[in-house]
Amino acid sequence: MLLSDTTPIDAPAVLAWYDRHARDLPWRVSPADLARGIRPDPYKVWLSEVMLQQTTVAAVKAYFLRFTSLWPSVFDLAAAPLDSVLKEWAGLGYYARARNLHGCAQAVVNEHGGVFPQTSEALQTLPGVGAYTSAAISAICFDERIAVLDGNLDRVLARYYALPVPVRDAKDELRAALQASVPARAGDFAQAMMDLGATICAPRTAVCMLCPIQPGCTATRSGDPTIYPVKAAKADRPVRKGHAYVMVDATGDVYLQSRPSKGLLGGMTEVPGSAWGGDLPEAQYPAKGSWKHRGQVVHIFTHFRLELEVWSAEVAADGLDVGWWAEPSALKGEALPTLFRKVLAVAGLQ
Repeated sequence: MLLSDTTPIDAPAVLAWYDRHARDLPWRVSPADLARGIRPDPYKVWLSEVMLQQTTVAAVKAYFLRFTSLWPSVFDLAAAPLDSVLKEWAGLGYYARARNLHGCAQAVVNEHGGVFPQTSEALQTLPGVGAYTSAAISAICFDERIAVLDGNLDRVLARYYALPVPVRDAKDELRAALQASVPARAGDFAQAMMDLGATICAPRTAVCMLCPIQPGCTATRSGDPTIYPVKAAKADRPVRKGHAYVMVDATGDVYLQSRPSKGLLGGMTEVPGSAWGGDLPEAQYPAKGSWKHRGQVVHIFTHFRLELEVWSAEVAADGLDVGWWAEPSALKGEALPTLFRKVLAVAGLQ
């Protein structure tokens, strides 16, 4: 038993706090509106949860509003070209999410008539929908009494129980402890706990005097709650190296191409480049030109650090038939991930 205290979360206190302090988010139905019978839209909740994976609320809001303006329903998103979805996703990172998002929308339309399943178990049959996302949708939209455990909740519970080990070593126990506290208002409870972690029991601060679960919090009683969660030892992040080749023609247009549909940054737009490896290969330019070294781009992926040497040259527009030429003014509309926007910036094109 890793938890030093199994006192259930005081759900009534949490809900009372949420009724007064719920964040105003574009995908959320407020407690007052919910009491009037307005139900959350599963499409919007699902879209927001996919966007929020590994991303902050502040970063997601603009993307969410743009997506729902372009594609107001799951039918609209399912009918959209994947390339359009990838272009609008550019900058959010973790691009497999965008491909899964599009595939999931099509599955909901083609296999479920545009209606999202109502249970966590059934939702997990959809592409890209895992245990957390399915629990969030089923709780928020359908009040399924299921524990919704995200990164914010990991921290809140690690402090509440003064968890003596890293969260990853006690996920099952934390989920079971949270499950025992889920009330009938499961959706509001899940969102309330998320809000607590985002605003009260934050990563670097804990405003304990305002917290509705402070009376039962073990870490508060023991001294400094911010020493929890216990940090796991970090593995060294390997370094990969490579080259990026920025080609412009006589009119200033930029040569772009699509990455393979599967794998890292799959289906996104890039400039040509070398393979990425542990050692920097010799530069092998894709076309004749007066190539100049423009600098280096460093980009941190989840599992490795990438160092790209950036080269640019003016080349002849013919003889390159894998990709396409884009005017500099059109680059903002291309599905360029942050990495390749950095590359173009170093080359003086962003």
